Amino acid sequence: MQTKYLKLSKLVEAMNLRNLTPEIDLEECRITTPEINRPALQLTGYFEHFANERVQIIGYVEFTYLEHLDLEQRKAAYEAFVSREIPCVIFTTLTQPGEELLELSKKYGVPTLCTDKSTSAFMAEIIRWMNVQLAPTISVHGVLVDVFGEGVLIMGESGIGKSEAALELIKRGHRLVTDDVVEISKVSDATLVGSAPDITRHFIELRGIGIIDVKTLFGVESVENTHSIDMVIQLEEWDRDKEYDRLGLEDEYTEFLGNKVVCHSLPIRPGRNLAIIVETAAVNHRQKKMGYNAAQELYKRVQANLAKKREGLL
Repeated sequence: MQTKYLKLSKLVEAMNLRNLTPEIDLEECRITTPEINRPALQLTGYFEHFANERVQIIGYVEFTYLEHLDLEQRKAAYEAFVSREIPCVIFTTLTQPGEELLELSKKYGVPTLCTDKSTSAFMAEIIRWMNVQLAPTISVHGVLVDVFGEGVLIMGESGIGKSEAALELIKRGHRLVTDDVVEISKVSDATLVGSAPDITRHFIELRGIGIIDVKTLFGVESVENTHSIDMVIQLEEWDRDKEYDRLGLEDEYTEFLGNKVVCHSLPIRPGRNLAIIVETAAVNHRQKKMGYNAAQELYKRVQANLAKKREGLL
C-alpha cells in the first residue's frame, strides 16, 4: 500500500484559499491525514491529546475568542498554538488574523490561509476532498471498465484475454478506465475507486498489435478517468474437473484494502463471448442492487412447485 501525502499548494489551489504568508514555500509543506482540527481548548492552553498533524481551522467562534483577549494574552495563546509544528492554519467565515498573529506564523514557519466560506461548509468540503486525495491506495493487475454504470474490474493471468474483452466492450459503447495496472483507492469503508497511472492512461496493450490509444481511436466518450469498483470478474482457464457455480444463490467476494467486492469466477474456453457475459454480469449485479435476484426467484418457484406436489400427494 502506498503512503500518500498532499502538498499544501495543491490544497490552496483546490479550495481557492488566500495565502497570508507568501514568504513560506507551500510546495515544501505536506499534509499526511485527511482529518482536521478546530483548536478550541488549545487556544485556552490545554494541549493534552492535541492532534498537531492535522490541518487547523479557526472559525468565527475561535477568532472572536482571540479578539476578546488583550494583546499580550492573544499573542501568548496563538504562539503556544503555532509553535507545535502544525501543517497550516486556515481562517474561515470572513475572519482574518491581525499582523501580530501573522508575525508569529512567519516566525514558526506555519502557513496561514483564509477563506470567505462559512466554517461548517468549508469543513465538509475540505474533508471530502482530502479523503479522496489521501485515500489508501494499492495497485493491482487488471482492466477496469465502466459497463452500464457499473465499474467492472476484470482480473486474471497475463495473456488470458482481459484487454481483448475490454476492447470488445469499448466497441459496444462502454468506457475504459484503465488497462494493465489499476490503482485502487479506498475513499470510504463502502467505496473503492479505480484509476489509471498517468503514464498508461487511455492506452491498451494488444498482443500482436501493440499499444493503442483508445481515446484517439474511439473518441472521448470511450474513456473515463476514474470509476468506483462495483464488481470483480476473475478470468481463469476452463478446468473440467472443477465445479463452477451455476445458480449464483450465494455471492462470493474478494477484498481490497479491507473492503469486500462481489467477485465472479469466469472459466474461459473457445466460443464464449466474454463481452456479452461481462455485460450480463454487470446488469445482473445492478438488478440485485435494485432488489431483484433471479437465482432467489428461481429457488422460490422451485420450492413453491415442490410444495404443490406435496399437497397433491396428501
